[in-house]
Amino acid sequence: MAKSRFEYVRTYEQDTMLLPNTYIVIRLDGRGFHRFSASYGFEKPNDKRALGLMNAAAKQVMKQLPDVAGAYGQSDEYSFVLSRQCRLFDRREAKLVSTFASTFTAQYQFLWPEYFPATPLDRNMLPSFDARAVLYPSLREVRDYFSWRQADCHINNLYNTCFWTLVLRGGLSEHDAEQALMGTNSGDKNEVLFSRFGINYNNEDIMFRKGTVLIRDVGADTAADLGEPQQDKSKRQAEREEKKKRKAEIAELHVDVIGDEFWTDAGRWIS
Repeated sequence: MAKSRFEYVRTYEQDTMLLPNTYIVIRLDGRGFHRFSASYGFEKPNDKRALGLMNAAAKQVMKQLPDVAGAYGQSDEYSFVLSRQCRLFDRREAKLVSTFASTFTAQYQFLWPEYFPATPLDRNMLPSFDARAVLYPSLREVRDYFSWRQADCHINNLYNTCFWTLVLRGGLSEHDAEQALMGTNSGDKNEVLFSRFGINYNNEDIMFRKGTVLIRDVGADTAADLGEPQQDKSKRQAEREEKKKRKAEIAELHVDVIGDEFWTDAGRWIS
């Protein structure tokens, strides 16, 4: 590119480089999704089409960005975990955050007709997502992060299930339902659901209660290779591993991530 006397303005650009040897979590959240979901008539308390669309968009992000080791999603949010060895965009924060937000938003809009074929998007009410990057020093913190998001999923879904059951089946106004649940704990909400409506919360769809985990099914051999230090890998080996990750199937799981069982084999998907 030819230089010009105006090029000095580039000196004002500042890149924030994320710390090396740390896990990067990129969390996306729907922007104004309460209004968005109401506008398109999402089913309450959970719309399986909408959650399926979120999962499908997240899978496409993982296919396009093989540096993603795994992801967790619930409601209108998704978190993507990048390994400690990740060098994507030289770990430039602005580049990572903008790429994930724009890629996810584009995929969500592109896939929309598959999940809402009878409801075309209105150009005045388009979905969009913002993103942030957070660093964690060890797998312990990554595990606790996943646990935090799943605990949040449980708390919010139990409340929403009880709230909307009181409204849709109990005939309460939204204000009265909110007042009825004020100060209640999880046991109280379970009792309301079971005693008044015969609903056992534990029998609700597991995706609603646990959220969704996405990991690459790369196989044991490839997983072992992924755990090697990045500096010990040749360029050819790194390219071969990236090709394998791009081709790997994305496994969709609805499991508990707070207990130990899921994490005993965590080395298969994150290093």
